[in-house]
Amino acid sequence: MIDRRTLIGGGVAAAALSAPAMSYARILGANDRLHVAVMGLNGRGSALMKAVAGTPNNELSRLIDVDSTVLKKRAGEAVADGGRAPALDRDYRRALDRKDIDALVVTTPDHWHVKASIDALKAGKHVYVEKPLSLAPAEGEALIAVQQDSGRVLQMGNQQRSSRETQELVGIVREGGLGDIYQADTWYANNRGSIGKGEYAAPPAHLDWDLWQGPRPRGRYRTNLVHYNWHWFWRYGTGETTNNALHELDIARLIMDVGFPEQVSARGSRQFHRGDDWEMYDTLNLELIYPDKRLIRWDGHSCNAQRRYGRDRGVLVYGTKGSAVVDRNGYEMFDLAGKQIAKVEAAAKSATTNTVGAGDLDFRHFANFADTVRGTATRQASPVRDGHVSTTLCHLGNIAYRTGKELRIDPATGRPQDAEAMKLWAVDYEPGWAVTI
Repeated sequence: MIDRRTLIGGGVAAAALSAPAMSYARILGANDRLHVAVMGLNGRGSALMKAVAGTPNNELSRLIDVDSTVLKKRAGEAVADGGRAPALDRDYRRALDRKDIDALVVTTPDHWHVKASIDALKAGKHVYVEKPLSLAPAEGEALIAVQQDSGRVLQMGNQQRSSRETQELVGIVREGGLGDIYQADTWYANNRGSIGKGEYAAPPAHLDWDLWQGPRPRGRYRTNLVHYNWHWFWRYGTGETTNNALHELDIARLIMDVGFPEQVSARGSRQFHRGDDWEMYDTLNLELIYPDKRLIRWDGHSCNAQRRYGRDRGVLVYGTKGSAVVDRNGYEMFDLAGKQIAKVEAAAKSATTNTVGAGDLDFRHFANFADTVRGTATRQASPVRDGHVSTTLCHLGNIAYRTGKELRIDPATGRPQDAEAMKLWAVDYEPGWAVTI
């Protein structure tokens, strides 16, 4: 049994490279149908249901949710979309016991990601888990260890890695088209409203509140928490950095070909709706400093939707020969005078700031996962080690914000060289629900 203290003590260094997919060859035959269960159906789960059902040679076999109302609604949608009626479960463990399930898609709230993924890997299932990979960095370290031991495929849902346009730009950068990349500015802009003042109450009959909380220490049900606002409470969520900065930091890191930084600082505040129950910042500026003073920055504005380059989110990379701006739907390149020299748009668009985020990239990213399972993919888009590094960048931003410190980081492990910061490296669990390796 791995508790909070044990997880802090045993690290797993994470490389920042995509894994060759052929290492997983023959786990499943190239022509075998992949039978998939999707866990967590209210937001991203609805998008991933469509990606599973709409990707060739995959079957949406089971749906899992602790809310019977949501479960029934999604089951009806699956049939209306032309698929077979999937089996329904409120408890994910029933699906893991079935030999006819090959893979679990985890689209639950953040606090469930590692527990469900580890249990699935131990049950012999492949796992597609939505970002963030973990609720705290120690969980990511544990997940790496279990995935290695299991020999199963695990992919994180940072779907822009499967964008043809983003991959094209990465190739241009690798060939020196922008010179040496020394800085990346990333941003997110939205106009979220107030979550109001909730009340403590008995949970509704259609919601299994105990199972919803799962591995987290038990808390009282409140009326403004489920199904989305848990993002803004430290017990269950990880804030806008792991909710949205992760996507852009991941792409900036991919373009710059870097892993963990040497230094992290964050300045955050609550500027909007200050009287409501939101526990975190809604505005945050994050800086990640790498060797030779290379820099990645993120400007997060949850409640001010001022766009940049006509985009509400994106990555601007600066090179010694030019610059480029990229998002899920294409990229632009500029010379050193700021003149546009290229513009490439995606043929099929993906959503950017709504709470579901559905689009073409869901299909591409899940297809890469399925092809990796079958051993037919050239490379896996987002293996667990890569997902851990990008997720940890966001956790480090939260840790810097919560401690109010500029953090020195061990670039081999991502761990802060500060005792107070390391207290936030892991989380506590409800007795009987701890993560195990």
